[in-house]
Amino acid sequence: MIAFLRGALLDNTGDAVVVEVAGIGYQVLVSAATVGALPATGSSVALHVHSHFVKDEPIRLYGFMDAAERGLFQTLIDVQGVGPRVALAILAGLPPTELVRAISTGDVARLTQIKGVGRKIAERLALELRDKITALPVGGRAPEAAPASAPGVPTGPLGEVYGALLHAGYKPS
Repeated sequence: MIAFLRGALLDNTGDAVVVEVAGIGYQVLVSAATVGALPATGSSVALHVHSHFVKDEPIRLYGFMDAAERGLFQTLIDVQGVGPRVALAILAGLPPTELVRAISTGDVARLTQIKGVGRKIAERLALELRDKITALPVGGRAPEAAPASAPGVPTGPLGEVYGALLHAGYKPS
């Protein structure tokens, strides 16, 4: 599995780039946020990559400027009915902090404003990701596992572990 690429940016078509690493050109589909942060063609670039495998199709690489956005993307594609293209559209439709807020509060109306997201997918996102989404790092910072005033919820490094376990699917109890 390819998880990270660093090399020369050979081509940028807007939704895909070609990154040359050790003489091999990798085509990587990129998020809208990544497109806005890419350097000029010929410059060095580093991308966090999600390798997507589908039977009887070629391997597709999806690239992101930071690991937090890649984690959010991977969480989105875990939802039934949300493939990589829809996940990229969702990431382009809302900034990460707003997306996390909309999912965690179950704001279906806000989610359906995203191009490519209908009511059924919005409801599924809110239902399936409500607990998982708040444990993700967003905007380059670690998330708050839970409010500090919540009894029995650890703070500091132990709170980060607690949040990671919630993200992995464990129940708070």
